[in-house]
Amino acid sequence: MTEPLTTPGEGFHPHLHDAPNSASAPLRSRLHHIRADALDGDTAQSGGMRRFAAVSGNTVGSEKLWMGQTHVAPSTASSDHHHGESETAIYVVSGHPEFVFLDDSGEGEDGEEVRLRTSPGDYIFVPPYVPHREENPDPADEAVVVIARSTQEAIVVNLPKLYALSDPEES
Repeated sequence: MTEPLTTPGEGFHPHLHDAPNSASAPLRSRLHHIRADALDGDTAQSGGMRRFAAVSGNTVGSEKLWMGQTHVAPSTASSDHHHGESETAIYVVSGHPEFVFLDDSGEGEDGEEVRLRTSPGDYIFVPPYVPHREENPDPADEAVVVIARSTQEAIVVNLPKLYALSDPEES
């Protein structure tokens, strides 16, 4: 027997409907199903890419987590930016996006540019406040990644340029 698919916003047990006059369950006492076609594009953005929220304070009432997708068009680079206090984990779904940051442990006065070239199945970790950008050098296919952040919403601080972030433990 096949269970019916849930609809966005329904709890885990869609076949157990509330009584006609009962109040719906609180957001924190049920699982939430967010369909791929129901992602929220009304999020913080950087030029050259498009972010879509799946799990956030706005979509499901999360308090400590944001998760969604980012699409980087072919032959495109995002604006330089950081994500404030958020720790960010990135999973590459498709394409070969590149992640660029400046490392101050090199010889250069302004830091040395480091470029992380990725493939589907790879992960990237971005610590809080580290300036970076995403690039998609492929001229034909967009790159798609799944993002998880340690804050309720997608913090994006756009910057005029990259700069090296010193290790706070070295100060």
